[in-house]
Amino acid sequence: QVELVESGGGLVQAGGSLRLSCAASVNIFSINVMGWYRQAPGKQRELVASITNSGDTNVAQSVKGRFTISRDTAKSTVSLQMNSLKPEDTAVYYCNARRFGMGAPVEYWGQGTQVTVSS
Repeated sequence: QVELVESGGGLVQAGGSLRLSCAASVNIFSINVMGWYRQAPGKQRELVASITNSGDTNVAQSVKGRFTISRDTAKSTVSLQMNSLKPEDTAVYYCNARRFGMGAPVEYWGQGTQVTVSS
């Protein structure tokens, strides 16, 4: 079982920055992929960025150049630095952890943190 606790959401003006953090209850080396997803009202949840346990990152095209995902293995945290925020970045942001095994991947989700970008 993996527990994920997000922090760092809030209200910011367009062009501003926020940093989200996700603390995992286990050593993140034991998690194959950690990522950030977001869901805006009336829209499907979408991947924003992910990082593997070997450090490879993937960032959605819509946020490339503005968002950066990173990790602190000593603290078992994954962070999402969000710069040059736009109103369309407004959503609930969720931390995700995925473990691969013999069967289907096992996924864990945080409770979500609201990010609101005002124009």
